[in-house]
Amino acid sequence: MRDYERYIRYRTFPTPWCPGCGIGVVMKAIAMAFAELKIEPDDIVVVSGIGCSGRMPTFFNTNTLHVTHGRALTFATGIKLARPDKLVVVISGDGDALAIGGNHLIHAARRNIGIKMILVNNGIYGMTGGQVSPLTPQKFITETTPYGNIEPKFMASELLIAARASFVARETVVRMNPLKQVIKKSIQHKGFSVVEAISNCHINLGRKNKMKDPIAMGRWIASRSVTKVEYDKLAPEDRNHKYPVGVLMEDKERLEYSELYYNYIVPAARGAAQKSGEAKSK
Repeated sequence: MRDYERYIRYRTFPTPWCPGCGIGVVMKAIAMAFAELKIEPDDIVVVSGIGCSGRMPTFFNTNTLHVTHGRALTFATGIKLARPDKLVVVISGDGDALAIGGNHLIHAARRNIGIKMILVNNGIYGMTGGQVSPLTPQKFITETTPYGNIEPKFMASELLIAARASFVARETVVRMNPLKQVIKKSIQHKGFSVVEAISNCHINLGRKNKMKDPIAMGRWIASRSVTKVEYDKLAPEDRNHKYPVGVLMEDKERLEYSELYYNYIVPAARGAAQKSGEAKSK
């Protein structure tokens, strides 16, 4: 058995993902990161909401929680506050993170709670048939935009930086080793960490846009991925069609939320309770 395989719950296979789907690549990268960091499965909690990516915890041999649409971060916040010693990982897709779950996302970033989020960006609502999502590129054809998407997509990682997430990275499923490496770095970071994984959905997005197989869509992803240095040199009008990859933000100075809670709020509450009890006893 390879080291990462102890984190995979093979008895729940096969997965529901289409052949060639990038979500399986993301899952393997996460498992490899767990293995290389030598984290015990019992010390990991993997949480997800609804969607293709939301099925991932089913296949992890760790503590897992599959919750309601858009609420993965709220459940994960409760877990992290109750058990700050555990590694809490959230897996989210387009809608779960940035549509119904968008408000929870920006506030988790603002709080800097020590959750590690993997945001699988395949640019589509894959599970429900291929509707346009907040991450669908402009001009792309979907089930609900048959003449092309006219809305600008969210630049998810840049949104998270603006919301004060203390670690933000972006990688792609066509760069397996860099993806695994940034996931490892995000786990080692103390505060709220997000890795945006650009993935392919060649069935519900690619085939409507002349990329009917995972190889074609992988080439498209690779052609639009540039280093941050290269991205910064691009003219503004060219940036909309490119994804800067690598670590985009790392702030090691901000204090993590559950640490602040136990260092300040809990002692203050206990002190107040003690004073109240002393006053009542007089």
